[in-house]
Amino acid sequence: MLVPPAQWALWKQRPRIVVYCLASEALAVTLASRPSPIAVDQRSLTVLGALLALGVVQAEAGRRVERSQRRAAKTPHINMTSVWTFAGVLVLPPLLLAVLVGGLYLHLALRSWYRLQRVPPSRTCSNAAIILLSCYAAQGVLDLTEVADVRAAVTRGWTGAWLVAAAGVTFFVVNALLVLPARRIVGRSVVELFGTWSDNGLEAATLCLGALNGLALATLPGMVVLVLPPVLLLHRTVLVKQLEAAAQRDEKTGLYTIRRWRALTERALADAERHDGTVGLLMLDLDHFKQVNDTYGHLAGDTVLSSTAEAIVSAVRGRDDAVGRFGGEEFVVLLPGTGRPDCGAVAERIRRAISVLTVPVGQSSITDLSVSIGVAVYPKAGRSLQDLLDAADAALYRAKETGRNKVVHAADLR
Repeated sequence: MLVPPAQWALWKQRPRIVVYCLASEALAVTLASRPSPIAVDQRSLTVLGALLALGVVQAEAGRRVERSQRRAAKTPHINMTSVWTFAGVLVLPPLLLAVLVGGLYLHLALRSWYRLQRVPPSRTCSNAAIILLSCYAAQGVLDLTEVADVRAAVTRGWTGAWLVAAAGVTFFVVNALLVLPARRIVGRSVVELFGTWSDNGLEAATLCLGALNGLALATLPGMVVLVLPPVLLLHRTVLVKQLEAAAQRDEKTGLYTIRRWRALTERALADAERHDGTVGLLMLDLDHFKQVNDTYGHLAGDTVLSSTAEAIVSAVRGRDDAVGRFGGEEFVVLLPGTGRPDCGAVAERIRRAISVLTVPVGQSSITDLSVSIGVAVYPKAGRSLQDLLDAADAALYRAKETGRNKVVHAADLR
C-alpha cells in the first residue's frame, strides 16, 4: 500500500497514529472482498451508479458550504456522506460499498478539500477507511440476523425496522470509537473529541436520511432524488449555526469576542440591578508582551496568547464567569454575583496561573510570564459597563506603573 508523503512526515512525530491508520486501511481493503449474500449484478451496479451520482451532485451543490464549514470547524467535522454510504450499507455488497465510499471521498478531496491545509491526502484516506469500517460494522449487524439487505428487512415488519435502526446506531458508535486512536486525546475535552450535540445530531439526521434512501432504492427507486433538497437545506442550516457560533469566539484564543462579552456583561448588570446584586469585572494585560513578539516572533506570540487564555479560563469559577479578549494582549473577565473579596481571590488565582506558565516554542520554551490586573465591582466602581471598564482600566494602569505582576482594586484608587 502506498503511503502519501504527508503520512511519512507524520511518522517521525506520531508513529503510533500512522501504524493505526495503515492498519485500518488494510483491514478495510481486506473486508471489501469478503463474501456477501448480496450479489454483484446489474441491479446492484445500477444502485451504485445512482448513489455515486447523487452523492456527487449533492457535494457539488454544497461545495462552497462544505469548504466554509471545514474552515469554521473547531471540533470534529461532520459531512453529509452518510446519507449515501448508509444507504449503501442497506443495498450494496461489500465490494461495491467500498467503491461507493472511495468514490465519494475521492470527489470530496479533489473538489472540496484540495486547498484546505487541514485535510491532507493521508487524512482523507484514513477517514474513508474509518467510514468504510463503520459501514461494514453496520452490515455485520444485518448479517448476524440473516437480513441480507433492506428488502429482506421490509419483510420482517417492525423487527426489520429495529434491525435497520440497530445498524444505524452501530455505524454511529463504531465511527466515533474508530477515530479516537487517530487523534491526540490528552488534554482534549469531550466536545473536541466527539463534536457538539449539534454535530452529532447532524450525523444522526444523515443516517436517518440514509435509511430512507435505502428504503426508496429497494421499493420506489425514483423517490431517492427527493432526498437531495432536504440534504442541501440541512447542510446550509448547520453552516449558518456554525458561523454564528464562530462569530462569538476569538479565533486566536477561543475566548468570547469583545462584542459577545459586552452583551453578556450588560445582561449580568441588568440582572444585578433588578436584584440588588454585585458584579465583578477584571481587566488583564500581559506584561512586556512586545518583547515576546520581538524575541520569538508573532506566531510564538499567538501561542502565548492562546496559553494565557487557557490559564485564565482554568482559574475562573465556572460556566457563569465569562472571559473575553479585549484586544491585543488584553483580556476581560466577567464575575457575576461577586463582591470585592471573591474578585480579588479570582484575580490572584489568574495571576499565579500565568506566572507558572511554560509555553513551548520550537526547541525552546517561554517562561517568566506575568500579568497585571485591574479589578472593578458593580455598583461601587460604577453602574454602567463603560464606567466599570474605565475603573478597571485605571486600576490596571496603576498596577503597571507600580511594578507590574500585581492586582489593584479600583476602590483603592480613591
